[in-house]
Amino acid sequence: MSLVKFESMLKTNNVYFFDLVEFEDIIIHYLEAGKHALAKKALKLGLEQHPTSIDLKLLQVELYVFEGDLNKASILLKRIERIAPNNDEIFIQRATISSKSGNHKEAIANLLKALTLTEDSIDVWSLLGMEYLYIDDFDNARLNFEKCLEQDIEDYAALYNVVYCFDMEKKHEDSIIYLNDYINKNPYCEVAWHQLGRQYFILERFKEALNAFDYAVLIDEYFIGGYLEKAKTLEELKEYQAAIDNYLITLELDDPTAFAYVRIGECYEKLEKYAAAISYYKKAVHEDPLLDRGWILLANLYYDNKNYQKASYYISKALKIDEANPVYWRRYAEINIKLNFFEEAVTGFENCLSLKDDGIEIYIGLTDILSFLGEFNDAISVLYTAQKLYKNFVEIEYRLAGLFFVLNKENHGLDHLIAAMKTDYEYHIILNELYPTVFENKKVQTLIANFKKALE
Repeated sequence: MSLVKFESMLKTNNVYFFDLVEFEDIIIHYLEAGKHALAKKALKLGLEQHPTSIDLKLLQVELYVFEGDLNKASILLKRIERIAPNNDEIFIQRATISSKSGNHKEAIANLLKALTLTEDSIDVWSLLGMEYLYIDDFDNARLNFEKCLEQDIEDYAALYNVVYCFDMEKKHEDSIIYLNDYINKNPYCEVAWHQLGRQYFILERFKEALNAFDYAVLIDEYFIGGYLEKAKTLEELKEYQAAIDNYLITLELDDPTAFAYVRIGECYEKLEKYAAAISYYKKAVHEDPLLDRGWILLANLYYDNKNYQKASYYISKALKIDEANPVYWRRYAEINIKLNFFEEAVTGFENCLSLKDDGIEIYIGLTDILSFLGEFNDAISVLYTAQKLYKNFVEIEYRLAGLFFVLNKENHGLDHLIAAMKTDYEYHIILNELYPTVFENKKVQTLIANFKKALE
């Protein structure tokens, strides 16, 4: 009623009297609703009618803090403290100011002082927990959130924070012990079962994780997070059809997500049901056209099924979204090799190298394409760059041997051929595959034969 009366007053420009509690309720209502302009109006009128009210002045401090005027807030708090030095809210607000200024240890000191003055400790413990989180003191943060749960077992925000602290310290076994103890006290808490399942999942104890997620969705059959985690766990257990069924439940419970479509597609791909996989990948990119993962999965699937034209189309989509991804450029190069678009393949491998994807297969792939295109000197340059990272690699030595022979630099070619055969004689067959004319060279054949005799 007081809220209706206040808003009616604002429309008529009449001034009504409200008692102190009414003003507090009105202001807090507007603050919680995010209507700060109306909260300020109510506060102004409240202070005019109740100028000595400490509670209203503390609400004024809260508004100053919200507006970022920390100096005004601090000055007003000092005035309030002279009148009511033992008011816990003074130290809570002072802690808020310290926290916003980045002085979290000072905020903690103020909150500890507030604890000595208040009977309602749960909010202070929660604030203390957050301040300890800011300075990465996870042990103290957890202890304060645990105190919140001791007072209110259904404070699920505190429960999440307790588990978060365990996670940050990688104390998953301790987290499991804590959650099992909590579940013994509150067995029908789907949040606790869900978090317990997560801990088992992290430790790769998938059957126990599945059991926990089963309880979570039994308690709350509309718990989307529970079904998602259950589906992910079933994937790990290679129960792909069951995983699909659980992902489909999430689509029934809420609006479809690209994430769920992708995971369903991946399950179908593992079941070798490629048409279904493609269908769900396409649903994923339709739902979120900027989801590059959906495009690359389509490209990979078409590549594996030797439909290189479609693979080329989808890899281009992925690269438009993330052209700084070397994995995509690698696939781009591989697809273009299959399509005999060698210049494009060179571009793909060169982009991989510029993006620090310097695996030996990138250097070898680029070398072989440059050789095919007749760019022999460029191919040698690539191999010498590779040698700085990969020493005594026969893949490099045999190719250098072949290329130097092609360029009529036989002495260099023979040196590299000897070095290659010393490392792996049997691999010399690669010369016949890559440089057949070099392999047939009499000097090369003689050297290979003599090397074989020496090995015998």
